[in-house]
Amino acid sequence: MRREDVEFESEGNTLRGWLFLPDGDGPFAGVVMTAGFAGVREGFLGHPYQAVFAEAGIASVIYDHANCGDSDGLPRQELDPILQQRGYHDAITYLAAHPAIDADRIGIWGTSYSGGHVLGVASSDRRVKAVVSQAMTISGHRNLRLRHTPAGYRALRASWEADRLRRACGEAPTLVQAFADDSQSVQFSMSRPEAHRKNWRNEITLRSWEHYDRYEPAAFIERIAPTPLLMIVGIGDSMTPAEDALAAFERALHPKKLITVPGEHYAVYNHQFEATSTAARDWFAEHL
Repeated sequence: MRREDVEFESEGNTLRGWLFLPDGDGPFAGVVMTAGFAGVREGFLGHPYQAVFAEAGIASVIYDHANCGDSDGLPRQELDPILQQRGYHDAITYLAAHPAIDADRIGIWGTSYSGGHVLGVASSDRRVKAVVSQAMTISGHRNLRLRHTPAGYRALRASWEADRLRRACGEAPTLVQAFADDSQSVQFSMSRPEAHRKNWRNEITLRSWEHYDRYEPAAFIERIAPTPLLMIVGIGDSMTPAEDALAAFERALHPKKLITVPGEHYAVYNHQFEATSTAARDWFAEHL
């Protein structure tokens, strides 16, 4: 497997990442991949899906979202899911124009927050010939309501309104922690390779949560068909609740496939990595 530094334009920003090419001569099938909520590309080196795909002759491009990591964009650390979806569209364009990639054999893969992104992208972009969505966000609003008491949710909304006023007065965006210091998310991020820890920041703009609250990436899941859809769900996942994923899968049309694995949200990357990576590889190998 060969790794190349790459960059491409998206919504006025330069997005930077890596292109992984299998051994041999192309053109290859290609897959667009990104990290989840507040993630950066270095985290993939700790669960190397790109290597599993390359073994099957499939190339992949992994990049940092706008405003994060090595990619351009302001405000820094603002997670805008619609902007991130547009990044997927532009990454598909980048792959389609690459001489080593077959433009008619491009798929997309996402996990957690980006697991929701790929549902939205695949519902509208017919250049996508196969999609894998893993441990996916189905409803940002429902997730926030589950994580807060009614009073806590009202206070959160009030903080968004106050932040909007401060921004309108020329003040810098408010930054907040993405995850609690003792959370499973921080423990997972700190277990990644050293390069990831140098580039990963446990902070986001407050408005990122407002964007999250409005995000319903599975709203048009029925429109993904006839693009083949694979959903991979940790059956004990409560961070992006498994029951929401299962209900969304029922709304999706064929061709589709559901794979469930034991464990919570991060099980898909850790002790279930072999199962999740080979399932994704086989799906892309079959349909690309």
